[in-house]
Amino acid sequence: MPDSKLYFRTLKTPYYSMKKFVSIASALAFSSTIFAQADSSSVYFQKGLDEKAKGHMLIAVQHLEKAYNFNKKDKQVVSELAADYLNVRRYAQARDKFLELESLGDKSDSTYRQLTLLSFNTRKWDDAIKYALILKKQNVNEKLAWFIGKSYYEKEDLGNAIKYFGFAAKEDPANAEIPYSMARAYADMMNFKEAIPHFLKAIELKPDPRWIYETALIYYAMPDEQNSLKYMLLAGEKGYRKDNEYLQNLATAYVNAGKSQEAITMLKDILEKRPTDINIITTLAECYYDSKKYDEAIAYYDKLLQINANNAEAMYMIGMSFQKKGEKQKGQAICDKAIQMDPSLQSLKQEKQMPGGF
Repeated sequence: MPDSKLYFRTLKTPYYSMKKFVSIASALAFSSTIFAQADSSSVYFQKGLDEKAKGHMLIAVQHLEKAYNFNKKDKQVVSELAADYLNVRRYAQARDKFLELESLGDKSDSTYRQLTLLSFNTRKWDDAIKYALILKKQNVNEKLAWFIGKSYYEKEDLGNAIKYFGFAAKEDPANAEIPYSMARAYADMMNFKEAIPHFLKAIELKPDPRWIYETALIYYAMPDEQNSLKYMLLAGEKGYRKDNEYLQNLATAYVNAGKSQEAITMLKDILEKRPTDINIITTLAECYYDSKKYDEAIAYYDKLLQINANNAEAMYMIGMSFQKKGEKQKGQAICDKAIQMDPSLQSLKQEKQMPGGF
């Protein structure tokens, strides 16, 4: 009889061989799939490059997306797709692909530069700061302080914003956006005195009418009436839109600078277009009062009462105007009536003031 042990081993040998054969076949099939996918990725990648060369950017992107779907680990495909997303202004997708490129090991200056810019442009402020600092560490010659400062500004971290705007001014002293942003940071903290030099530097580099107008408003807030009027007029000369808001603010600047007649002329022109505008009527009344033209002041305060019979301040000022004219008894009686309507006006009577502290 044959050796049983040998016979047993002989019987099992085909089973193990078959199992090994199946494993090898599976591995070969898997490898074939991978190679097929790689081949397909290469085909679509080349199609993408061909369409790009013809200037067909959107078609090129479609082919590159197919190449990417076949092989998401190919750095060349990811890099080209990232660049092409950028070319067709699909910034959020471009940023995602540059992030993938970094995760695949691309730590180049170019990748970090794009991540900085794309994070900045898509308002990812923390990432913009992060990648700018990485790039700056890799390449000290990169001018990135502006992007870092602006990102901190948008995060409302004004201390760091001002710090990096200071660095940016040294990196790029001709960039008017830098002193303007510095000025805005100080203005946001109500530190108008510190804001002004930076506003002036910004409009020296770039006489933008809007910036000049903002400078006028900052001078108004300080207050510095003469410079407020100066830059308000300059904004108009440089092309700032002379809408009703601008004209009203200009009129106010004239009043504050002691030039009531100029204000009156302007306000009367505006009033023809906005005949029941309470703010304009009030300012006109105050201008006439300041100019000691009390009859005209009374006429405009009376217009306010016609619009709102319960306007106690307007009535009070009519009384004050009569007193200034020398009709004290009549004026006091009108003021007392106004105080009955609004008892808070009693304090104005005691201090001999008009509403608003005039």
